[in-house]
Amino acid sequence: MPTERISSLMAAPDIDTERTRLRAHRLDDFEPMMAMWQDEAIFRHITGRPSTCNETWSRLLRYIGHWHGLGFGYWVIEDRETGLYLGEAGFADFHRDMAPPLGPAPEAGWAIVSPAHGRGLATEVMTAAHAWMDERNPHGRTTCILDPMHHASRRVADKCGYLFDYETTLNGETTAVMRRPVARKM
Repeated sequence: MPTERISSLMAAPDIDTERTRLRAHRLDDFEPMMAMWQDEAIFRHITGRPSTCNETWSRLLRYIGHWHGLGFGYWVIEDRETGLYLGEAGFADFHRDMAPPLGPAPEAGWAIVSPAHGRGLATEVMTAAHAWMDERNPHGRTTCILDPMHHASRRVADKCGYLFDYETTLNGETTAVMRRPVARKM
């Protein structure tokens, strides 16, 4: 079934925040992505296990493809001063096998390398990402899913304006589904 798209065949725009730069993924991001997705502090609440080389490579290509096919996607998070890879954040449509399905509204997500945890970077980055998405989102809302026991991500979602909608199961695990209405400028 076709879904309404924001704009296709575009690259991720650069967005600067106070401490970070959001930029498009590049093939040379593979190594730092691989390291992040094998860190137990990252995968514990997301995939439940380390990502393989193949899974990380597919994730990288999927992120690049989202921008070209859907007009939105994930950014790399870089430290503005050092250029270090700090993680990834953005929006996706993963067509998850969930009941009920999330639908076409963009799904927000973020992952910050564990040495940068606890500094408020996820909230800073997702605030900027939502400001960008709010100007372009024809669906009137975004969603996010998370492990109900991942309290740090729940705080980020709360700060970004997400409200709990329902719990479901994804890959055999309980998953909280949250929704956020688009904040349009007046």
